[in-house]
Amino acid sequence: MSARAASRPPTAPRTPARPGPGPGPGPAWRADPYALALRTGQGPLFLRRADGWLLPLDVERWCAGTDAADESVLARCRGSVLDIGCGPGRLVAALAERGHRALGIDVTPAAVTRTVRRGGTALCRSVFEPLPGERRWHTALLIDGNIGIGGDPGALLERTAALLAPGGRLVAETAPVEVDERCEVRLDDGRGTLGTPFPWARVGRRALLRHAEAAGWCAAGSWTVAGRHFAELVAGARARTTAPRAGR
Repeated sequence: MSARAASRPPTAPRTPARPGPGPGPGPAWRADPYALALRTGQGPLFLRRADGWLLPLDVERWCAGTDAADESVLARCRGSVLDIGCGPGRLVAALAERGHRALGIDVTPAAVTRTVRRGGTALCRSVFEPLPGERRWHTALLIDGNIGIGGDPGALLERTAALLAPGGRLVAETAPVEVDERCEVRLDDGRGTLGTPFPWARVGRRALLRHAEAAGWCAAGSWTVAGRHFAELVAGARARTTAPRAGR
């Protein structure tokens, strides 16, 4: 255990908790085809917009070990780390191996199960539900497009700020293009199986910084590795005093 992990939230249980009724895309992500893809570790899997546009989801990469882009994220993690939308848990497991107190949260039981099997700690819970260690986490992660959770980046950034300790940081992965989109999507396995609709968002780096500034965050840097784009934000005083938006 590293010295920087000494100040940390209470240990969270390793067994999945029952999902609550909080906002976000819970029902859609708990259902096939996403859960099936996580169980098998293979795609294809897409987000399908109502107009038929498809966004490929990199299930194989999520289920593999960390790559160079992931390592750039891990290098910026300080103290206790909350991975929001942890998926199959590659980052949570890697952080635990490095001595961090790390917790993954995900609304999909299959994701939580896979995270725990990899040696990570995870809860089956929405970010908008009560969480262990609120206002005591040092770093939060929104990787693999998870800035889109709930379809409202502003509400998600406000909620994330409320989870962090003073001076806490967020590392977020942004879209590789400049986009600021809120839409309704469904999971699509490419073989005719569709999940239920849920709200989602896609933001590029500039859009993320706009949303972050409005929520009281300060930009600490941005970088690109292997075609993936990231930004680091520091929670400001205004972000910490803003209440999460209800019903998002």
